[in-house]
Amino acid sequence: MRVTVSGLPGSGTSSLAKAISSRHGYELISAGEVFRQMAEERKMDLAEFGRLAREDPSFDKLIDDRQRENAMKRDDIIVEGRLSGWFVKDADLKIWLSASLQCRVERIIDRDQTADKETALKLTLEREECEAVRYHNYYSIDISDLSPYHLVLDSERFGVEELANLVDTALEIVRKQSD
Repeated sequence: MRVTVSGLPGSGTSSLAKAISSRHGYELISAGEVFRQMAEERKMDLAEFGRLAREDPSFDKLIDDRQRENAMKRDDIIVEGRLSGWFVKDADLKIWLSASLQCRVERIIDRDQTADKETALKLTLEREECEAVRYHNYYSIDISDLSPYHLVLDSERFGVEELANLVDTALEIVRKQSD
């Protein structure tokens, strides 16, 4: 089974992907973790690294190619990343998580230990705009187009366990359809 989990920053993709991976014993590949590691290695925050990636497409393409390549080589995998639903074309289940900007910013403050809400909001909006431009320029993808996804789930309304339960039900249906 191949599952993709995508969503905007702070929507809970990493949390849900980890929960699904743990429940089902699937391997997890996370584009966001790779991106954060690359930013950290260069002693840059995510916004700075995003600007660098906008100037040098090799960063994004390296992450995207590696993620797509790893996903295609394996079964029983969770591929978490903003574009995974677009890149893992034959995924059995493609999930998009949504949450309001306010909710996502609060999560980002907690996750990234950002000093204040105003800074977190500014950095989040800057990152989203930067990514949208890069995805359009590199791949002609409109990140707001949710047509590749089988499930769009509200991570503001539902907690990680509830989301994972919904995904479990969807996976059970997909398995029955493929038998």
